[in-house]
Amino acid sequence: MRLAGKVALITGGASGIGRATVEKFVREGAKVMIADIDLPSAETVVADIEATAPGATAAVRVDVSDYAEVEAAVQRAAEVFGKLDVIFNNAGIAGGRPLLEHDPERDYRPLVSIDQDGVYYGILAAGRQFVRQGTPGVIISTSSIYGEQAAELSFTYSAAKAAVISFTRSAAYELAEHGIRAVAITPGRVGTPIINQFSEELRATFASEQLRDRLTEPSEIADVVAYLASDEANAINGTVVHVDDGYSAFKQRLELPVF
Repeated sequence: MRLAGKVALITGGASGIGRATVEKFVREGAKVMIADIDLPSAETVVADIEATAPGATAAVRVDVSDYAEVEAAVQRAAEVFGKLDVIFNNAGIAGGRPLLEHDPERDYRPLVSIDQDGVYYGILAAGRQFVRQGTPGVIISTSSIYGEQAAELSFTYSAAKAAVISFTRSAAYELAEHGIRAVAITPGRVGTPIINQFSEELRATFASEQLRDRLTEPSEIADVVAYLASDEANAINGTVVHVDDGYSAFKQRLELPVF
C-alpha cells in the first residue's frame, strides 16, 4: 500500500473526484480527513468506509472560501490523526455565462472565492502545518484543462483554474527548502455530478472531446492523485499533470479524405 502511514486532508471529499480519492487513499493505507461544506454527506462517506476500514476517516465541515475554516480543518486533521502529510485542494464549483451578461456578484466572486482563493488557503494552511511539524509534505491542487485555454462560458472559471497552476509553481519554488512538493492536476471531462446532471446529448458531446470518446471516471483521477501523493512521485514537483484523456492534444476527429 503506497500511502501506508500517511495522513491526508481532501477538500470536496464528499462527492465526485473527492470521494473517489478518499476511497482510493484509504485502500492505499492512508488516514483521511474528509473536508466538505456538506458535512452530512461527508459523514455518510465516513460511515460507508467505516465498515471496511474502521478509524481510517473522519469528517469536518469547511467552507474553503474562508481561510479560518481551512486552517481549522488542517489543524483538525493533525489533531485527529497526529500529523498531516498530504492536502488535496479539490473543492470547487463550476458555472458561467457570456462575459457581457456577467453580474460580478453572481458570475465572478463565488468562483474566484472557492476555486481560486480556496486553493490558496489550502496551500498556505497546509504549508504552515508541514513546517510546524518539521516534516515533508505534498500539496496537490485541482486545476482544469480550462486553466490553460479559453472555452465557452468560462471566463471566470478559466481564470481561477489558471491561478491554481500559477499558485502551484510558486508554492513548489518557495516551499522546496522545507521538503514540500506542490503539483496541479488538470482534469478534462469527468463523470462527476456536475457533468452527469446534463442531458445525454451534451454528455456525449463532452465525451467526444476526449481521445477515447468517453468521460473519465472519478476513480481514474483518484488513481493519479494517489500516485502523486506517494513517495514514488518524489521527482514530480511544480508540475501540471494533465489527466484529460487527450482533451488538450487535439481539436476534433475528421473524416479522412480518400487519396
